[in-house]
Amino acid sequence: MKTFRRKQVVKRLRILIALATVPLFLAACGNLSSSNMSSGSGSSKTGSTQLTGQSTDGDYEGVIKSGHYQTSKSRGVTNSQDSGNTYNLKSFESGMLNVSKKVFSTKKYVFQEGQYLSSSTVQNWLDRQSKSNDTGLNPKDNGSKSPDKRNPVYIQALEEQDYMTQKNNKLSLSGVTVGIAVNSVDYYKKEQYGATYETKISKAAGLAYAKKAANTVLQRMRQKSALKNVPIVIAIYRQASNDSLVGGTFMAYSQNKAGATTVKDWTALGQKNVVFPVESGQSAPNSNDASSFTNFKSQVENFFPNLSGVTAQAQYDGNTLQGMHVNINTQFYSQTEIISFTQYLQTAAQKYLPTGVPIDVKVSSTDGVQSYLSRASGEKKFASHVFNSY
Repeated sequence: MKTFRRKQVVKRLRILIALATVPLFLAACGNLSSSNMSSGSGSSKTGSTQLTGQSTDGDYEGVIKSGHYQTSKSRGVTNSQDSGNTYNLKSFESGMLNVSKKVFSTKKYVFQEGQYLSSSTVQNWLDRQSKSNDTGLNPKDNGSKSPDKRNPVYIQALEEQDYMTQKNNKLSLSGVTVGIAVNSVDYYKKEQYGATYETKISKAAGLAYAKKAANTVLQRMRQKSALKNVPIVIAIYRQASNDSLVGGTFMAYSQNKAGATTVKDWTALGQKNVVFPVESGQSAPNSNDASSFTNFKSQVENFFPNLSGVTAQAQYDGNTLQGMHVNINTQFYSQTEIISFTQYLQTAAQKYLPTGVPIDVKVSSTDGVQSYLSRASGEKKFASHVFNSY
């Protein structure tokens, strides 16, 4: 009974922080630029290529080819996991962008969704090794159903991001980032439609397995002519469990020079995701951030009692706050209430929430999103928008 109640509480809390699916860092779209640019390497057909433009220097421009945005060849391909954690995919994608920015400058490189790894290729790589699939990156099924004796599925997802440079009005592939997502828990069934069981995978075991797989991935990518002589970054992501209130985090990345077929060096990452208010028995990397959110939450709830909850997901690099998503669930029915509340939030957020980092605030009800506020890292005031009820 206690387990059931806990799952119900977790389910409600996950709904309250659905904002976590909105990543802080996305490749932004602005006005189209370079409309007469010719397509370079990486395109299967010569034609008109455009760039989306940049809203800020911290965002990558995107590629539009022949009038269409270049979508990923394999986005969203994963190993099936019972119910899954909806936060993992968004944290995975936005985190890959942040890792890429450490290597490929947004001022020099243009972002393009992965074009070289097809859905079928990625799916085969994510499957277990078997007689019918010798390319599987996950271990063979040893037949055991015991949580501690079976071979778990380590690698849950794999994604590619391409980075282009422009020269003489021509785009050419100049770098690639590959993300490898490993499970913290492998969910499985002993029989079809039966109960779900868990094999826990330690951080050390998952990281070691992913590093070994990274060498295989790098060697296979070098077999593609377009990828033989470009830098390839490989980043390792640890998935959060299905009942987690936040997504996973990146553990390490490796820069591999053009032509390299073996991963030699890894850079450790100290990323953490924290839910505010902090649960009993846990602590935030920075107590000042936790206090700031608590003060904000108290002020908001005191002035507007018709609230179902005020929560946040904070992202850290070590002990340094990188950004925050705030989610507020209301029971407002009047448009004037929503407008007044949003106006108050602009003042309260600026006064109480941490400064110097990007923060967004989403106000929602059972009818959907009612208003939205955001502030970039270099700004002081929050911009806001109230969604009309008609």
